[in-house]
Amino acid sequence: MSDKVFEKVAANGLISRRHLLGLGVSGTGLALSGAALGADSGINFQIPSWSRQPGPGASAYGARSSYAENLERLSGAPNPTYPGGGASRSPLQHLQGTITPNSLHFERHHAGIPNIDPSQHNLVINGLVRQPLVFRYEDLLKYQMVSHIHFLECSGNSGALMRGEVGGSAQSLHGLVSCAEWTGIPLSTLLDEAGVLPEAKWVAAVGADAASMGRSVPISKALDDVMVALYQNGEAVRPEQGYPMRLFCPGWEGNISVKWLTQLKLTAEPTQFRDETSKYTDTMPDRSSYQFTFPMGTKSLITSPSGEMTLNQRGIYQVTGIAWSGGGSIRRVEVSADGGQTWAEAAIQGHQLDRALTRFTIPWEWNGGRAILQSRATDSQGNVQPTREALIAQKGTLSFYHTPCIQSWGVNTQGEVTNVYV
Repeated sequence: MSDKVFEKVAANGLISRRHLLGLGVSGTGLALSGAALGADSGINFQIPSWSRQPGPGASAYGARSSYAENLERLSGAPNPTYPGGGASRSPLQHLQGTITPNSLHFERHHAGIPNIDPSQHNLVINGLVRQPLVFRYEDLLKYQMVSHIHFLECSGNSGALMRGEVGGSAQSLHGLVSCAEWTGIPLSTLLDEAGVLPEAKWVAAVGADAASMGRSVPISKALDDVMVALYQNGEAVRPEQGYPMRLFCPGWEGNISVKWLTQLKLTAEPTQFRDETSKYTDTMPDRSSYQFTFPMGTKSLITSPSGEMTLNQRGIYQVTGIAWSGGGSIRRVEVSADGGQTWAEAAIQGHQLDRALTRFTIPWEWNGGRAILQSRATDSQGNVQPTREALIAQKGTLSFYHTPCIQSWGVNTQGEVTNVYV
């Protein structure tokens, strides 16, 4: 590849995708002519063993290939002082596209996963309503449903960057974000049946887990785009995602999308649940704390090359990653290979949906030298992803919630990729 001349669109090797495609260069493959495939080519075309005999037949539920066992969530060690609590993280560096498989969608639990019999589970709507209502699971299945593709992100995702943690992968540092097609009933439909009283300003949502996890949702959000989700990527919501039903609040911190939903109580004021006071608040340098900072920021992440990967040889690599925003859709992603000194616009793959993951890519020629890879997203509202330095200047380092800052991946001369701070 060293004899090729590429159209560089930024310093340190970023290449115009249009120019690369025009040359017909992939960077890794070798084109073979028809003559090269003849009997004298020296290529052995023996039929492999798996093509010589039938394999297993159809199954009741699909399973992944035994050769893809690296596709696993990363979970922390059990904590005896926090039974059932903790999280598992999506393997972002091994995924492509924008939809996260249900089995790899991140988890966050506060008291483990309850084993709920849907025939015994009820959803109660009460409080400041004209008529309290009780819905069985089978009642909700009769309603007309809507489907939307949205990301879900824990507000503590990427908080390691605020703590200055050394090392880590895309999964370990940023794996508390995933994206799925969610199907369910608009919450406004159910609240309309109950009859919201004028004095109702908040909805207290409570889950059926052992922690009775609860969050307060402003009535304006509840009547706008919140749903009671029953399905994820076409199948019933899985137990770790809230089976038989969960709240889903698009674009807002994941904790407010209460799982195993069992009660919606309309109130005049926020309920001040445990998780709205002891957690999920943003503490400033002067020790004051902000509550109810719901929307997730504009953010992007290079997933490959990324932390704990190694570039095996010089040449062309596809820098790829994901971008998302709680404020709208992604309009632009820029990539830098020199630590933010120069930027080049990446190509967007697929749709740019509202509050959903967006995949970006740009070719990069690694010449064997040191590099620092970064990405920077801009959303439909004009919000630009901040640097880590700018975010620390704004909010300090006492809080690790809501950390949308730029991730820097350093590449050394051996091709090893690590988390760095610039």
